[in-house]
Amino acid sequence: MSSEFSVKNKIIAVTGGGSGIGLCYVILARAQGAKKVIIADISLTKKAQEVIDADSDIVYQKCDVIKWNDLQALIDDCKTNFGDVPDVFVASAGVLEPSHSNFWHDPEPLEANRYFQVDININHPIKLTRLAIRALLGSNKSGVVVLLGSTAGYAKQYMAPLYCATKYAITGFAKSMGEAEKYQGVRVVAVCPGIVSTPQWTAGSAVQRFKLMGNIAISPENVAQTIQEAITQPSKYPGGAVIETLAVGTRVIPEWNFDPPNVEIPVEAIENGIKPILAATDAERGGRGP
Repeated sequence: MSSEFSVKNKIIAVTGGGSGIGLCYVILARAQGAKKVIIADISLTKKAQEVIDADSDIVYQKCDVIKWNDLQALIDDCKTNFGDVPDVFVASAGVLEPSHSNFWHDPEPLEANRYFQVDININHPIKLTRLAIRALLGSNKSGVVVLLGSTAGYAKQYMAPLYCATKYAITGFAKSMGEAEKYQGVRVVAVCPGIVSTPQWTAGSAVQRFKLMGNIAISPENVAQTIQEAITQPSKYPGGAVIETLAVGTRVIPEWNFDPPNVEIPVEAIENGIKPILAATDAERGGRGP
């Protein structure tokens, strides 16, 4: 690819674009001249609906990202409605140890035979990447796939081990896809924020945790800007790049031998996060304690 990849007059599809980081990038992409931006999400927030109502070139397609037919329909309907497949795919849909799918409280029954969190955080972005490559090859054009990772994808997190596992998968997958830029003309990169001030951190039981970690959080708009830079600057962010973005700055994580982020998590926040885990496991041993 050249030294720049402009989103101007491009079609961009954003899974999880109905809220949070995804919606922030939808807005930014249109501001940067994208021809059409598709919000692919299972539902819309009030803010997302307002954005769509105000701009006819931002469109909504209902998409359950764990259903591969829905991911393919995102591409097929784009070609039918706009005459081409998306040039850029942003896989921002994801969940952080939700109450219905997490490791420690383990709410999913044995007959589920799977963790929903794995489906949405791993299977969705990986399958979307494969479908995107096929679609772009079929249209004889280059493109970009951005996967929303996390610093949890190369760190440890006792409070959220399943989430960490899913983000480790994204880090490894993105690195492994580096040569797709050379062989298929599709640049696959991962953007890895730390703590972001989205509802996953600012609502419900996470309020206290966010209060303790708010000084190291960044806004979803900050992450959206990093996504934009990842898309438009191929010389700086080549295929396979894993791009960390934190309050202290942005860097590319090298393939080997990198230092941990220069961020210290408050001890109180860790203790608050561990308490419900210990409560759950204490109950499993009959409340006898360690």
